[in-house]
Amino acid sequence: MLTREFEEKIDGKTTKKLRIIRVARGIEPADLVLKNAVYVNVFSNELCKGDIAVAEGLVVGMGSYEGTEEYDASGKIVCPGFVDAHIHLESAVVTPDRFAAAVLPHGTTTVITDPHEIANVMGDDGIEYMLQATAGLPIDVHFMLPSCVPSTPEDESGAVLSYRDIDRFYGHPKVLGLAEMMDYVGVINGDRSVVEKIIASQAHHKKIDGHAPGLSGNELNAYISAGVYSDHECYDLDNALEKLRKGQFIMIRDGTAAHNLDALLPLLTPQYCSRCMFATDDKHPSDLLENGHIDYLVRRAVKAGVDPIIAVKTASHHAARYFLLNNKGAVAPGYLADLTVVDNLYDLNTERVYKKGRLVYDGEVKPFKKPQIWESLIARAHSSFFVKTLSESDFSSDSPLGVVGMINGEIVTESLGTANKTDIEADILKAAVIERHRGTGHIGLGFLKGYGLKKGAVATSISHDSHNIIAVGANENDMATAVNRVVRNAGGIVVAEGGKIIAELELPVAGLMSELPLEAVNTKLEAAKAAAYSLGVNRGIDPFMTLSFMSLTVIPKARITTFGVIDTETGEYVSGIGR
Repeated sequence: MLTREFEEKIDGKTTKKLRIIRVARGIEPADLVLKNAVYVNVFSNELCKGDIAVAEGLVVGMGSYEGTEEYDASGKIVCPGFVDAHIHLESAVVTPDRFAAAVLPHGTTTVITDPHEIANVMGDDGIEYMLQATAGLPIDVHFMLPSCVPSTPEDESGAVLSYRDIDRFYGHPKVLGLAEMMDYVGVINGDRSVVEKIIASQAHHKKIDGHAPGLSGNELNAYISAGVYSDHECYDLDNALEKLRKGQFIMIRDGTAAHNLDALLPLLTPQYCSRCMFATDDKHPSDLLENGHIDYLVRRAVKAGVDPIIAVKTASHHAARYFLLNNKGAVAPGYLADLTVVDNLYDLNTERVYKKGRLVYDGEVKPFKKPQIWESLIARAHSSFFVKTLSESDFSSDSPLGVVGMINGEIVTESLGTANKTDIEADILKAAVIERHRGTGHIGLGFLKGYGLKKGAVATSISHDSHNIIAVGANENDMATAVNRVVRNAGGIVVAEGGKIIAELELPVAGLMSELPLEAVNTKLEAAKAAAYSLGVNRGIDPFMTLSFMSLTVIPKARITTFGVIDTETGEYVSGIGR
């Protein structure tokens, strides 16, 4: 039996639909008309011309129209709003409302986020926090639920999430599926708890994204057969083509930490491009401010010789199709009026952005209401450190410790055996990962080679993916100073020298994000980078972004955890397991 509420809802929607039909026919003025527009037609792969009429948040027609509001788009090009197919919003180190204000000027209207950073700190409360923190923003934020909290059994996270713990979120309208299945080893070895997460997502008829760097052959067959639809970890063309030919969609990733666009540009041809989309994965403030967002990938692709129509479709239409966002990703009747107006398809300077037909950027971001978050979630997010005050003795060891070899421009590493002591001339530096979620007191010790520090220490609570505190130093006293300051600040990045703090960025939201504007955060972050480089940090790496990946146990080959240095390919710890 139909309820009165349901009938009223149908009645209201019918009224809107009838108006849409009248406006589309041209017998009633549109809410907005972009006059004389040249627009990217993602269906016919050409530039078309005509007035673009908008009503009730939808594009309702192209041709000749009149509207209550009109904008002369002569000399401009209208593109579908850009879509980031895979990002961790926390990596921008600002809250989602600040992130939205930063990407709107670059034409982004939709992002697909995996909140596994904050979920590793706060568990399902972290997912709830991000759902609330993104509600009502002038960009659409869709979610893929974290698949690996923790990433692997070797990690000590703030929570352990099974498929049962995340199942309730599948009913949320913003949730599209299961995020990057990083534990590909668990999948191909038939780990029941891992496979259960895939089955649960499929039971809800949702997508499952992948994360399998270098996976090939029969093991790749097994991974895909288990139900993993995509991959964003392709760093060479051969592996990307193998995955594409076996049916996976390829997210061409180019962010702050990993740069795969140049290697994968040959995919952006008529033969392959329909299986490709753009993603950034991780984006630091300076990268957003200086280079841009998805528009940066489009611009680079076009300047490298890619057909501009293909580049724009990869930045919008393909991701919308993959995620079944069936009313996004096109400038066409019946599609949401998420529109990016640019000067041309080569320089791709954004001049206007419309979200559901509402102007949200025209040289400045229009004011929007900040989302409301439960007080209990805010309180929890600001209280996530349980670490005693440390001294230099906590970072000392009489035993040989594993050495993690860093590689310039990469987040993969080498296993370089063991060392007995810090050797600054040989660039062998003490490193530690300090458990911060449960007060266990665990401190995993090892060495880093390739970081370059000559004096002082660096510590950060951004430490993928469990986000314990990772520190590296030329001496143990400065390591203790830096770590203690991170704890005192309830999270962040600290550079110390001679027992003093010389630069810092506070990140009090789960130890991952700041509530300050992106520009203010970037000023502090860049000052901290400058301080780190002044202490000798290798300029071929990002002092903090690269360091944050040295604890990520799903990336080859050597990593440092709260228990010491581990070979991620064998699962065996190198001699010198920490406390």
